[in-house]
Amino acid sequence: MALSLSWPGCASWHRHAVALTSEEIAYVETIGRFVDREVRPVVRELERTNTFPADLIERMRALGVFGLEVPEAYGGSPVSTPCYALVAAELSRGWMSLAGAMGPHSVVCALIAAFGTDTQRSRLLPLLATGEIRAAMALTEPGGGSDLQAMRTVARRQPDGTYVVTGSKTWITSGRRAGVVALLCKTDPDASPSHRGVSLLLVEPGPGFTVSRDLPKLGYKGIESCELSFDAYVAPPDALLGGVEGEGFAQMMRGLELGRIQVSARAVGVAQAAVDAAVSYAQQRESFGVPIWQHQAVGHLLATMATKTEAARRLMLYAAERYDGGERSDMEAGMAKLFASEVCLEVTADAMRVHGGYGYSPEYDVERFYRDAPLMVLGEGTNEIQKNVIARQLMARARPAGASR
Repeated sequence: MALSLSWPGCASWHRHAVALTSEEIAYVETIGRFVDREVRPVVRELERTNTFPADLIERMRALGVFGLEVPEAYGGSPVSTPCYALVAAELSRGWMSLAGAMGPHSVVCALIAAFGTDTQRSRLLPLLATGEIRAAMALTEPGGGSDLQAMRTVARRQPDGTYVVTGSKTWITSGRRAGVVALLCKTDPDASPSHRGVSLLLVEPGPGFTVSRDLPKLGYKGIESCELSFDAYVAPPDALLGGVEGEGFAQMMRGLELGRIQVSARAVGVAQAAVDAAVSYAQQRESFGVPIWQHQAVGHLLATMATKTEAARRLMLYAAERYDGGERSDMEAGMAKLFASEVCLEVTADAMRVHGGYGYSPEYDVERFYRDAPLMVLGEGTNEIQKNVIARQLMARARPAGASR
């Protein structure tokens, strides 16, 4: 049964017409209540002390958040990608770091469900579905940035079938607490083109696997971002995702489609929180005898903020629907991530303008929104990378000159 969704926690003018089942609608509304009742009252102190939100993570486990990309057969509670994106947006409306704890975990679950062997699925997915163990993705290297094919982390296969891994990864969300890490590495360093020598290993903490340090950040507090080091780490033969070497780059590119939809959802959630905060403040704050929203400069700013946030949400949902259709959706996911993150950066700055000097104080949430926003521009592939992806797909999908329509 498809119904229209009324966005929880937002102003009364905000309505959706995305097709979700009645169960999915109820679930998104449940997450919205969790955000309003349990996250927002405590987030400011957790943010100030940069404290890992253990209690909130446990509540997310109880709510089934970590099993949204796991098939029912393995104990998950799978939902459509539009529903998944709306859940991520709602969590971000409360605290973007919570969606960060969910995002890489969900991508790894989706990768194992889509590409894993029967043994990998049956062993890992039930534990991941409940959040008993959480997953992380390890792509970026200290000297590589967005150039994944230039990675130096190597996994050399031994006569007994094990892999000896040497290298390092950086900016790994939840790297310290993850029970399994999807590690992108080279199993054939001499392959040409290089992406044919790239594989994904599902590695677990053990000798030779070290979390070398947690990285300090402007925002995105509470959830660690780590450097990981592998020094002759030995991974068993069945750690290879899917059991076939050289498939890792294509597998991860598919995973990044979901990851970029999730990052766009984070941006939408933070932008919506900034709009809500600015609207509330503009209703209460008066200058020259009237609420400040009645001054055209402020009213027009609010109107533009709300319009762009809604446009970003629609693009996010379109990408999510395309992903569920089984079609290639890297262009749509890239567009959603690009547009939503840039809107989030702009809207959070404008929310600070609406608040005036108070917006610069940590006593108001807009200061946190402003610090969290840049991550979405950089994460899951910088926006410059997204433009490259979009341009390439525009050319690939374009009809030859003179072709009939």
